[in-house]
Amino acid sequence: MTAISEKHQNESPLVNPGALGFNMLMRQVGRVGLWLNPVIVYFFLWAPILVLILFSFNQSRSVATFTGFTLDWYNNILNDIVGAEAAFSTEIMLGAVRNSLIVSSISTVISTIIGTLVALALVRMRFPGKRLLDGVLFLPVVIPEITQGISLAIFFKIAFDWWDSLTGQRIFPGFHTIIIAHVSFSISFVAIVVRARLADLNPRLEEAARDLGANHWRTFWRVTFPLIVPGIIAGALLAFTLSLDDFVVTFFTAGVGTTTLPIFVYGLLKLTVTPEINAISTIMLLISTVLISISMALQGRNAIRS
Repeated sequence: MTAISEKHQNESPLVNPGALGFNMLMRQVGRVGLWLNPVIVYFFLWAPILVLILFSFNQSRSVATFTGFTLDWYNNILNDIVGAEAAFSTEIMLGAVRNSLIVSSISTVISTIIGTLVALALVRMRFPGKRLLDGVLFLPVVIPEITQGISLAIFFKIAFDWWDSLTGQRIFPGFHTIIIAHVSFSISFVAIVVRARLADLNPRLEEAARDLGANHWRTFWRVTFPLIVPGIIAGALLAFTLSLDDFVVTFFTAGVGTTTLPIFVYGLLKLTVTPEINAISTIMLLISTVLISISMALQGRNAIRS
């Protein structure tokens, strides 16, 4: 009995060729699926944008049939030569661009300063409510823009009514409300980027500066600040891009005479879709892509140096 059992143990089990082939086939299907998944996702994300860019060079005014390449629509934007059905005016468009740049610049400066201070407090300090602040920091990133826009509109309405009942002076929405709204969501993005940079920073550098006699203020300006400047710039570029392209929050907080470029384009879309709209959108997309690319390059360089 012992010899027989040892003989059965030494014999290798039979392998089913059909099962082995099926397993290999499923592995290949899984690999192909993993490769196709990001391709399909990015296709659905980028295909509409690529179509928009393509039709901004369409020779025909039709937005349904591509007949050839031309730069006439970009030339029309610069020379204020647009079909009457678009109710287009280069002067009005430039005014909207100016408004967007003003709002984006001011909101970026404010949000960069506050966001950097918030990041420093979360990384370097201990205080009551730190976990709560850490959780609130991510709210503007995860909540839908429509929710944020409506909530800000309600907040301004309540605040202005309270100020009117208190002083008898009525405040109306304008650039100030748009800037406050943009700062409210830009702070989070700046703080997240700067916080990531601070987390990668070697704390021994600051300790060495203090050991050499530098106080906290001098250590910050001589050691910490120069090392996190690329992160601050990256966060500022990200905030500027988000503010420049924002439509939903701006739409709910804008007042009379505070038309930004996204709202201007939306006003054109309510009438008809013309190649000039595609051209304007392409220019905005190009500017946003360049700024985001610079921001990502700065963050990547920081990671390599760290």
